Amino acid sequence: MLELQEGFKMNNKEILLSIKDLKTYFPIKKGVIKRTVGAVKAVDGINLDIYKGETIALVGESGCGKTTLGKAILNLVKSTNGEVLYNFDGKFQDILKLNQEEMKMARSKMQIIFQDPYSSLNPAFTIFGSLRESLSTYGIKSKQTQRKIISDLLCEVNLSEEALNRYPNEFSGGQRQRIGIARALLINPELIVCDEAVSALDVSIQAQVLKLLEKFKQERNLTYLFITHNLSVVEYFSDRVAVMYLGRIVELCKTEELFSNPLHPYTKALLSAIPVADIDYKKNQIILKGDVPSPVNPPSGCPFHTRCQYVTEQCKKVVPKLININKDNDEQHWVSCHLYK
Repeated sequence: MLELQEGFKMNNKEILLSIKDLKTYFPIKKGVIKRTVGAVKAVDGINLDIYKGETIALVGESGCGKTTLGKAILNLVKSTNGEVLYNFDGKFQDILKLNQEEMKMARSKMQIIFQDPYSSLNPAFTIFGSLRESLSTYGIKSKQTQRKIISDLLCEVNLSEEALNRYPNEFSGGQRQRIGIARALLINPELIVCDEAVSALDVSIQAQVLKLLEKFKQERNLTYLFITHNLSVVEYFSDRVAVMYLGRIVELCKTEELFSNPLHPYTKALLSAIPVADIDYKKNQIILKGDVPSPVNPPSGCPFHTRCQYVTEQCKKVVPKLININKDNDEQHWVSCHLYK
């Protein structure tokens, strides 16, 4: 266990979670004896600090490793290498090295809201049956107490007490996602991973759910890792943004800075693809050439060089480091690109 040191505080913000060189590879097996012939490099060397009380968005194309990173942080998938250091009351501990009983207690600090509100609830159980398990796991055995806690929380997400005895198929998508939020909040966590929490919902329902999440963040001092591909939502909801490409973070900074001064060519292409409501406004959209490389056999050097218009010989051979280009002020802006020294 690591003592909390001065180096774990940045800009007077206390770090809640520190990810060090995290890699998550899924083996590819072939043949009768299931010999390992390769690996899908879903997360390929991530370094990231998450501060207490912030909302940090994780964005990128489908397949870039966002969801795998979120699950690896919670130890829901087995990581190949690296550390996930969580701040337990002033002391950092690598959750990847915890035993089953220690991990059970750690999960009371960390929860997840899944992307699909339809498949994240067991259709055979009532809402009370689905949600009471979390309370039973952490020592609240009284059925009457469980009903009171769950009922109060459902009211907070704008659902009636009658929802307790109903089944998931009796609710709309937005209502099910509210139930998912209530389930994540049951045991008073500090960190919630929102895995595409609003992507399956209508636009009007998205706004309601985002307001709910913001309300709980303020009331309970929550920290969010908000995984999404919707940059319009990111601009409204997040404090910082990390841009992922092919298992790596290529840019990281405050939300306002990213939208006003994007640096990485991939980030610029993503921002240029945001739809604009004004039909008279002509936007200079950047169209990326080629397909996203396979995480089974990523290109040498910079993973983005096969689609980058600024590619050089150095890009093809050397992996760029994630560097802070704003060393002279407190507004850190990290980018992984050879264009910036």
